Amino acid sequence: MRILVTNDDGLSAPGLHMLVKTLAEMAEIYVVAPDRERSGTGHGITVFEPIMIRRVNDITEAQCAWIVCGTPVDCVKLGIEALLPHRPDLVVSGINKGANLGWDVLYSGTVSAAMEGVIMGVPSIAVSLCLDGGEEDYSFAARFTRAVCRQMEKDGFDKDTIININVPAIPRSQIKGLRVTRLGRRQYENVFEERKDPRGNTYFWMGGDVLEEDQEPDSDVTAINEGYISLTPIHFDLTNYALVEKYRQIYRDYVDHC
Repeated sequence: MRILVTNDDGLSAPGLHMLVKTLAEMAEIYVVAPDRERSGTGHGITVFEPIMIRRVNDITEAQCAWIVCGTPVDCVKLGIEALLPHRPDLVVSGINKGANLGWDVLYSGTVSAAMEGVIMGVPSIAVSLCLDGGEEDYSFAARFTRAVCRQMEKDGFDKDTIININVPAIPRSQIKGLRVTRLGRRQYENVFEERKDPRGNTYFWMGGDVLEEDQEPDSDVTAINEGYISLTPIHFDLTNYALVEKYRQIYRDYVDHC
């Protein structure tokens, strides 16, 4: 099996290196990753400037590795369509430094990279370590991801769905198990700190904290808070089917009245 590994934390991120080392025990690994931190870039792509790439040789477990001056989605597009010698069987994005829960997935470069794989017809996994003050040890998250990859290889791939995995950053002995979950609610109380550069121009740093909200018992947020691994199947059809027929009735004659 051939696996394309990427992330949004950059090629030097320890989560990516642990993931590559662990997955190399079961597959041919190709790495295409950003040149720097690209968290929060969502599904952005680079279209108005060149995308610079450079092949690197310091990831010895990989067949080939490239560093890309672009977004995580750029990395997946380039990897599948331009760089890899053969089409990958699987895209794995991560291991992200921090959670990707609930509505985080709409902003996450990690999840968006996996989603791009699905859009391009390649089954994909996104995996994150929910640090939140916990120990930055990616080894168990990498082993769990490898187990999921093996299960997917055995059972077959769901090509229109990504698997979004979040692992709590607690000792293995304290992890209570696995829950298959749905996306919870995840909002932030944003804080914008206004500053001036040496020339007097105004700029802002954005920060903030997660808002505590009531969660459904089967949500990914609840699973992590209660010490479980969360595995959420996600697809990119954003249609609200409950409203389709209602809107057909409301708007069916609108054009005639305009």
